[in-house]
Amino acid sequence: MQHTPDTAYHYNVMRRAIDLIDAAGDPLSLDALAGEMGMSPAHFQRVFSRWVGVSPKRYQQYLTLGHAKALLADRFTTLEAAHEAGLSGSGRLHDLFLRWEAMSPGEFAKGGAGLTIYWGWFDSPFGLALVMGTDKGICGLGFAAEMGEDWAMEDLVTRWPKADFIEDPLRLRPWVLAAFGAEEAELSHAPLYLIGAPFQIKVWEALLRIPSGHVTTYSEIAGSIGNPRAVRAVGTAVGRNPVSWLIPCHRALRKSGGLGGYHWGLPVKRALLAYESARIEA
Repeated sequence: MQHTPDTAYHYNVMRRAIDLIDAAGDPLSLDALAGEMGMSPAHFQRVFSRWVGVSPKRYQQYLTLGHAKALLADRFTTLEAAHEAGLSGSGRLHDLFLRWEAMSPGEFAKGGAGLTIYWGWFDSPFGLALVMGTDKGICGLGFAAEMGEDWAMEDLVTRWPKADFIEDPLRLRPWVLAAFGAEEAELSHAPLYLIGAPFQIKVWEALLRIPSGHVTTYSEIAGSIGNPRAVRAVGTAVGRNPVSWLIPCHRALRKSGGLGGYHWGLPVKRALLAYESARIEA
């Protein structure tokens, strides 16, 4: 996906900034942060402002390790309330132009037998992304910035071991452009095709009810699907979400305010949360 000419570059700059911010402990000035990045303050300011619409000083606050606690205090979402407010289903997903349907349990049990899955690599705001899809919609999206391309490919392919995989980025490109909100997107929506066990799909549907820029907890998700004691199983299902970003598992946090895990690397989770927070306030 050609989101902008330098989206992958932006992610790499941001990733280095996370390391610097963590190592410093105290907030860094624009001049100090830009200097550590080997960039002029003006160029560094332009890169970040173009990416998320806020200054590097403000963005630093979103990248700090305490940002998750602030989100839980200020933007915690009760999933039942979100549902009652009409934030579920395709109506809640207006920001990503998504619609979705799920594979039947019988089809899932076949391990993808008889299913053709197309795949391709695309630049994204969060580094290189591997996207997979069937004729019905996107079924896989993983990030390679932290885990590597080979690992990302093996991870998604082994989820549906009996499927036929065909490299075809051109087929997927219109959906990917719509999914990441690219200016050149021509489609009004990016369809999702959820391939998972029934319990997993329940959890993923709950994740789809969390508005952009907001968060919830694993225990809240467990309660919302009618199984409040299944927090550990919910955490496993969240971790097995095959469609990162679009099924927003990065919005699930621990009650303590800890980030919890993230399948594609915690720096990516922090980037996703910071990106969404910045976009809300921009």
